[in-house]
Amino acid sequence: MKSDDNKSASSQQIPVKNIKVKAKKGSTVETYKPRDQIYVRKVEGFFQRLRQRMNFIFLGVFALLPWLQYDGHQAILFDITEQRFTLWSLTLWPQDLTILAWLFMFGAFLLFFVTTFLGRVWCGYTCPQTVWTFIFIWFEEKIEGSANQRKKLDQQPMNANKFWRKTFKHFCWIIFSLLTALTFVGYFTPIQDLFIDFFTLNASSTIYMVVIFFAFATYGNAGWMREIMCLHMCPYARFQSAMFDKDTLTVSYDYNRGETRGPRGRKQDPKALGLGDCIDCNLCVQVCPTGIDIRNGLQYECINCGACVDACAGVMDRMGYDQGLIRYTTEHELKGKKVHFLRGKLIGYAIVLAIMTVLLTIEITTRVPLAVDIIRDRTELARENFNGEIENVFTLKILNMSQTDNKYRLSVKGLKDPKWIGPQEVTVPAAEVYTLPISIAVDPYELKDYMTDITFVIEQVTNTDGDEIIVEQDSRFFNKR
Repeated sequence: MKSDDNKSASSQQIPVKNIKVKAKKGSTVETYKPRDQIYVRKVEGFFQRLRQRMNFIFLGVFALLPWLQYDGHQAILFDITEQRFTLWSLTLWPQDLTILAWLFMFGAFLLFFVTTFLGRVWCGYTCPQTVWTFIFIWFEEKIEGSANQRKKLDQQPMNANKFWRKTFKHFCWIIFSLLTALTFVGYFTPIQDLFIDFFTLNASSTIYMVVIFFAFATYGNAGWMREIMCLHMCPYARFQSAMFDKDTLTVSYDYNRGETRGPRGRKQDPKALGLGDCIDCNLCVQVCPTGIDIRNGLQYECINCGACVDACAGVMDRMGYDQGLIRYTTEHELKGKKVHFLRGKLIGYAIVLAIMTVLLTIEITTRVPLAVDIIRDRTELARENFNGEIENVFTLKILNMSQTDNKYRLSVKGLKDPKWIGPQEVTVPAAEVYTLPISIAVDPYELKDYMTDITFVIEQVTNTDGDEIIVEQDSRFFNKR
């Protein structure tokens, strides 16, 4: 019985493959090289043209948006110091946290929806890490040459040719990283003043530290780390599998058609040789920015950029075979099963997106661009003035959340014949907080209780939109004991 149990236990054990690791000469500790340099080979094709155009659009939008002006101010400005976000005609304040929360949730579920349907196309076509990495690779190709030339250059000892090419490449990387950092910081501080103050050495030390930090991060991520960010640091690559299913469109290798792989002449019949359509040229590996072999199956390192699809399509054309050995497809299609593009998970994400869109629209359209905070005097709740009236002191903070100067009329309800001591009409500049100290005085014979509930009413006088904007804020009026 014991031998049978041992056999059963051994059959359930996970097989372990021993890998021999080469040790450095003269070292007693076994080490391995954690990362080999990836020389991404240039490839032409439909998906690479699509990716390049999308990258160009993304980069153009990123560079131009902070420079746009709207109604005399920067169209998009996330001013953290002033605690306000400006999006064209909309100004968001800390009181509008729910709108920001809806925006973030909408973006997250949109990413889930796209990932369920098209896999990691975000990573391959619009992720900033991918966009900037390919831009840096473009600098490499223009300065150092093709993938083989770059590899050969790195293997050479330092000479004049290698020195100037490497120096010029890193100079271009640094300049582009600096411009990227300045543009990014320009989303959080007025960009026109930022560029002028930065290059005239009039910016604050904080600005210089932040710009240098983001420039260094861009230079390191896109120039040196590259695929390390995708493979080991990006959380999206780790939880994407939770959104995949067997009907998700991903870049895949048609195993049944491609195997058995092997080289052959163009005029040779692969079937007569017992071979599939894959000629084992390894171009799909050479053009991959993360250095994987798509023929090994779906891997989390794949960013769905389609470079291997274009590379393989070119090889198939030259060999006279049908394209699509590597293509955007689904697991069900590869197995000859029916593909269900409309499925429960996808429909669920679409419904959630529709609901969020409606709620976000309602939140924005019903938003009142006026907020009031009532602060009463804590040192003395009530006092008697020279006329024998009971007087309470308040401080009104009026926040004009619109982008136009507005005039407001102030009043109070809940008291009989109150006297308002202070201005009852004020003009508040756009996107500003107006602090107004006032006093309310009442005949003591009109106060029946020690504490009376009152309501401050703030009414907008000048409203170009024609909508009536009235905000009421509750408070209390105290009598002397």
